[in-house]
Amino acid sequence: MTFKIVTDSTSDLPVSWVQENDVTVLGLTINLDGKTYETVGPDRLTSTILLEKMEAGSQPTTSQVNVGQFEEVFEAAAKEGQAVLYLAFSAALSGTYQSAVIAREMVLDHYPHAVIEILDTKAAAIGEGYLVMQAAKARQAGKTLAETKALVEELAPRLRTYLLVDDLNHLVRGGRLSKAAALIGGLVNIKPLLSLNSEGKLEPIAKLRGRKKGVREMLDRTFEDLDHSTVMVAYTGDLAAAEAIKTSLLENAGVSDVILAELGPVIATHTGTDVLAILSIGQKKRA
Repeated sequence: MTFKIVTDSTSDLPVSWVQENDVTVLGLTINLDGKTYETVGPDRLTSTILLEKMEAGSQPTTSQVNVGQFEEVFEAAAKEGQAVLYLAFSAALSGTYQSAVIAREMVLDHYPHAVIEILDTKAAAIGEGYLVMQAAKARQAGKTLAETKALVEELAPRLRTYLLVDDLNHLVRGGRLSKAAALIGGLVNIKPLLSLNSEGKLEPIAKLRGRKKGVREMLDRTFEDLDHSTVMVAYTGDLAAAEAIKTSLLENAGVSDVILAELGPVIATHTGTDVLAILSIGQKKRA
């Protein structure tokens, strides 16, 4: 019997793709103006509505997928004798991974022969989503769970994530970035370039004067260490700027396809609007 692929809503995968490829997505929640919103399902909060409220002064927070949600999914699979591969949002950015680990132990107490594999992708947004896409592709090609997990384990350390964030204070407020980095971003026209390091943590890696130079730096870093011909562009707010980056990427002979993805509400809560990011698989492991 084939295995079940599970991920979380930070992967920013299109709903249509998720349905077509039989992937289960568990949603983190967003606490906004005293109300809790879901990030999966027909009534999910959209990034557009979230960002409008943030620009009006709201300060949302996010909550991890809880143990009970994972337990329900893992137990249902165990009852059917179906193995599970869960590809998780970076454990350095959320407690969601740990919730899954606890749930697995609870299910194994009752179903000791269940196969529940959990992998910290040390990734976020469509970068995490791309790893899920590769896992689904491998499963479709007849790869076993072990083979698919090994594939993702080989790809994940080489996943590059570069992003320009207009207002770093949201990341500081959510505990995802230090105050020192935010102070740099507060300097006139200075745009810190952020990246996810080998531990899946956000860190500033360069200081650029102006957004244009920031985009150029992301492109240069992507091109100098590119392995896969598919590259991802993530954004909030400024679709035109994201499309311009897509055009620049496709001008490079090493790029054959660009996936354009709006950052979902979980990540947008911590970044705010006017974010631009380029994600790709590099040749070397991230530092």
